[in-house]
Amino acid sequence: MPESHLRRRRSPPEERLREIEVLIYSAEGLKNVKHLTRMRTYADVYVEKGVHVAKTKVAEHTGDGDDGTNPIWNQVVKVKFHEKLPENDIMAALNVDIYSHGHIREKLVGSARVLLSDVLKDTKSPESEMLENNPIQFMTVLVWRPSGRPQGVLNLWVPPTGRFLVPLNSLSFSLRGRDGEEDQVVTPAAESSSEV
Repeated sequence: MPESHLRRRRSPPEERLREIEVLIYSAEGLKNVKHLTRMRTYADVYVEKGVHVAKTKVAEHTGDGDDGTNPIWNQVVKVKFHEKLPENDIMAALNVDIYSHGHIREKLVGSARVLLSDVLKDTKSPESEMLENNPIQFMTVLVWRPSGRPQGVLNLWVPPTGRFLVPLNSLSFSLRGRDGEEDQVVTPAAESSSEV
């Protein structure tokens, strides 16, 4: 056998991963998938599910009458994906799947999706001056039930560079009140995340 056939084939170099930070703040008006008990929700956050999934903590109980349909996580998660993905796939998106925590099984409440091209900006582009004046994009996006119907919204915060450039405790934003209530001023919690 010729020597060339005995040589090992080199595997292609591993593609580098990029990590971005996302503040998963809250959701409102979710479908209650628990009929006998209060719904306790958490969120799986990912760009490429096979590469990396970040998970929020289970939302805290906010008081009497709280059925879990308006959870508040106020948590920063770090999400990893292939570095070249946004350049190669204009439909690449940040996905948030909201689950109801259960003792026997987890039940999907709904999912939200934000295109990476809508939230991540190139710091070398002419828009980079805008990044200095508006360092963070707060977004409210629809949550879609597994049936395909919209029910509820997700509030999240995405820095255009993928990183929070200032300490989170120095940031705040105004969240519109529900049903004509006054706007609520929100300050993100200290950074933490769990990974799967």
